[in-house]
Amino acid sequence: MHMLWTLMGAGSAVMVTVLPGVAAPVESHASGRVEQPSGTLSITVPAAVNLGSAFPGSSISRQIGEVRVSDRRGGQNAVWTAKVSASDFTTPGGGAARQISRNQLSYWSGQATSTMGPGTRVPGQATSAQAQSLSVPRTAFAKTSGNGNNTTAWQPTLIVAVPATAVGGTYTGTITHSVA
Repeated sequence: MHMLWTLMGAGSAVMVTVLPGVAAPVESHASGRVEQPSGTLSITVPAAVNLGSAFPGSSISRQIGEVRVSDRRGGQNAVWTAKVSASDFTTPGGGAARQISRNQLSYWSGQATSTMGPGTRVPGQATSAQAQSLSVPRTAFAKTSGNGNNTTAWQPTLIVAVPATAVGGTYTGTITHSVA
C-alpha cells in the first residue's frame, strides 16, 4: 500500500489517502499572496502540498512550502512568535488502525529563507536533528527584537511516521500555523 499525502490551506487541512498499489500524483496548488494593511500581524501558508507516498510502517519527510509572517505593526521592539500544531489524522470507521496520531508527526522549521526589515529571527528547530513531535503546539519561528514592518519566511519540513498497522483509506487532519 502507498500513502498519498496532501496538505491544504492556512489553518491547513491535511488529507492522507492509503491506496493499494501505486498512488497517483496529486497536483500542488499555488498559494496566493495578499498585501497586508498597515498595523497587522499575519501568517500565510501554502494552499496545498503533495507530500508523496509512503508504505505503512515507514515514514515520509517533505518540505510543505513557504510559511511567511508579515508584520506591519511598526513601532519599537515589535516581537512575535509563530506556533504550529496538528490534529490526529483519521479515516472513517474508527479504531486505532484508522488513526495516525499527531504524536507520529514531527516538524522542523529550518532557517529563514527570506527576511525583510530589521530584527532578530530565531527558528524553532534549525536542523532536522531538532525536529519536534506535534503532540503539542510548538514554536515554529520567532522574532525576538526589532521594529515592525518586516517579513520572515521559512520552508518547514513535516515528517510523518506511518504506523505499520495503518489500513487503506483517506485520512484527514489539520496542521495549523498561527502568529501572535
